[in-house]
Amino acid sequence: MSKRKIIFMGTPDFAVPALEKLIASEHEIVAVYTAPPKPAGRGQELRKTAVHLIAEAAGLQILTPASLKTEQLPDADIAVVVAYGLLLPQHILSAPKYGCLNIHPSALPRWRGAAPLQRTIMAGDTKTAVCIMQMDAGLDTGAVLMREDFDLPAKIIAGELHDKCAEIGAHLTLETINNISSLKAIAQVEDGVTYAKKITKEDEKIDWSKPAQEIENIIRGLNPFPSAYFELNAQKIKVFAADVVEAKGEVGYTLDDSLTIACGEYALRITNLQKAGKRAMTAKEFLAGNKVTAVTSLL
Repeated sequence: MSKRKIIFMGTPDFAVPALEKLIASEHEIVAVYTAPPKPAGRGQELRKTAVHLIAEAAGLQILTPASLKTEQLPDADIAVVVAYGLLLPQHILSAPKYGCLNIHPSALPRWRGAAPLQRTIMAGDTKTAVCIMQMDAGLDTGAVLMREDFDLPAKIIAGELHDKCAEIGAHLTLETINNISSLKAIAQVEDGVTYAKKITKEDEKIDWSKPAQEIENIIRGLNPFPSAYFELNAQKIKVFAADVVEAKGEVGYTLDDSLTIACGEYALRITNLQKAGKRAMTAKEFLAGNKVTAVTSLL
């Protein structure tokens, strides 16, 4: 195995395991690119990204350009890009000897785009993958160098899938770099391409006219953030977990005093939820302080 010079480009928590894995390896990280610190919290103090903090603690060179249009990369063999947040122009993509590698948490070519983790669960997929992709100018269209497929547990939420894919991606990234000179890139087929569009406000509000299973998938796909919700007494109620129940009634109305709501097909019994400004709680805890009887409208 040859020691490689690496540029790391990443911003959120999802990128941290890969960076930590590379820091602990025998390879040399010549620079870390991440988003600039942003105001956050009540005091609006500048907050460094998760990647920035890890790189800083390791004594690595950190760069936070607002754009890469005129950026010239340091000399490197490989760039590893993980949820960086900036568009990479062609001169960046082709600068390192082996180009730019990207961790993509989906079974490419399924779920190219902005929100693959959420869309995988929201669509009810039972299998997914993590791919190490050779980046090109397209939207997640590059050839795949390494891939790990796995089954999804029935009740997995987006937060759990996020952590699992981050760890798998970190391992695969190091394996890819260790074997980069001998790996064969496999071009993506055009059959089965789907796009994971960005999560919108419309995605978050529960549409009770949909089948109960579809709504339950959406709830898990948006847990813990940004969360699915319904409105009760003009208050937004976030939903974190629910069970599908074989019952029926008027769509969008409760069927009992246990938060069972009729859907387009079957019903959904909510088990974990949160009022604005309150902690998450079980349905039993919620109902102790909020009276909900049969035939209450949640539309």
